[in-house]
Amino acid sequence: MQLIKLPALALLLLGCALLSHAQAPALEKLDTNGIRPLEPGEVNILFSYYEQDGDNSPVTGGIGTEQLTDFSSRFIVKVPIKKQLTFNGDIGFDSYSSASTDNIDRYVSSASSSDTRIYGTFGFDKTPEGKNTSYGLKVGGSREYDYTSLSVGGHYALISKDGNRELNLTGQAFFDAWQLIYPEELRREGVLVPTDQRRSYNLGLTYSQVINRKLQASLSLDGIYMTGLLSTPFHRVYFQEQAAAKVEKLPDNRLKLPVGLRLNYYVADFLVARLYYRYYWDSWGIQAQTASLELPIKINRFFSVYPFYRYHTQTAADYFLPYKEHSLNDEFYTSDYDLAELDSHTYGMGVRYAPVNGLARIKFPMGKKRDVLLLRGFDLRYAHYERTPSLKANVVSLGLNFTY
Repeated sequence: MQLIKLPALALLLLGCALLSHAQAPALEKLDTNGIRPLEPGEVNILFSYYEQDGDNSPVTGGIGTEQLTDFSSRFIVKVPIKKQLTFNGDIGFDSYSSASTDNIDRYVSSASSSDTRIYGTFGFDKTPEGKNTSYGLKVGGSREYDYTSLSVGGHYALISKDGNRELNLTGQAFFDAWQLIYPEELRREGVLVPTDQRRSYNLGLTYSQVINRKLQASLSLDGIYMTGLLSTPFHRVYFQEQAAAKVEKLPDNRLKLPVGLRLNYYVADFLVARLYYRYYWDSWGIQAQTASLELPIKINRFFSVYPFYRYHTQTAADYFLPYKEHSLNDEFYTSDYDLAELDSHTYGMGVRYAPVNGLARIKFPMGKKRDVLLLRGFDLRYAHYERTPSLKANVVSLGLNFTY
């Protein structure tokens, strides 16, 4: 079910990002024939627990509990197939319980008050020998109680001869279908939304450059176009003129245009400053700015800590008003505070431990002598999130990095 708040998803993705820091560079060795063997495969595993609460649930018209808990696990696999060809897999599971969606039905527990989401993406990356290019394709899918999604995507990159500059073009399309679940008291009114389909098309362009020995930068521009059912059929909206609610109604198309700048500055041997800024605009009237700072501090060769902070501010969508402030004359209406004017703060701390020789070796019982799974290191991360007017959340993530 599409109920987890966007900030929650952002926090989970923030936790996933820690895995990239745990990956150690592969050793390059030449055999007697001068042919480089395949790089070792990688397995990254992330576990996280997320909880939130607030007083502005869109299920009950912009008031009421937003309490939610979510357990998630994610498995990311990179397998070298042959020289310059890699298979990638990404599988995840989310299990949640939600007091807010339990209010879809007022007098009995809703089937959607708890659910499990299963998703996966599979693809390949190819780097042709002797060419300064790389490309890849991927397909994916996601399934929840009331929501099914399929996706296809790809990327193409141009890399400079010295490896210091890269231009990367990405594209992805999503094909989604809802099982329409209306608030209990509105189900006798027939069809309340025009379609159960949604389409999303994403196109991104990123330019990355190593500017000097201390500074790396990347600039990204994305375009996202969505069409179809963009409202949520079990969100209620209440009006000034009547006591009865209606189902949330939003336009059937939306254009999003974010622009981002990322800087990595090596302050000293023990300290790196990772800065990020993004400006966002969409056709629903939202303009937003996001800024974040992460400071990985190297305690010794194996151990580091990294405090981080993220600030986000946005204007309200043209179609948002709080509980009972909409008029029946409004063409579109929502009381979902994801679309409200808001400010949010995310802050926390992570620790990373990755000794040179790894933490543990696990031998495959049916494999050859070389078939060993090496636990390279782990990341443990905690983040606290606060968003106006009332939402608060916490997330704890554990990341494990293996090679084989």
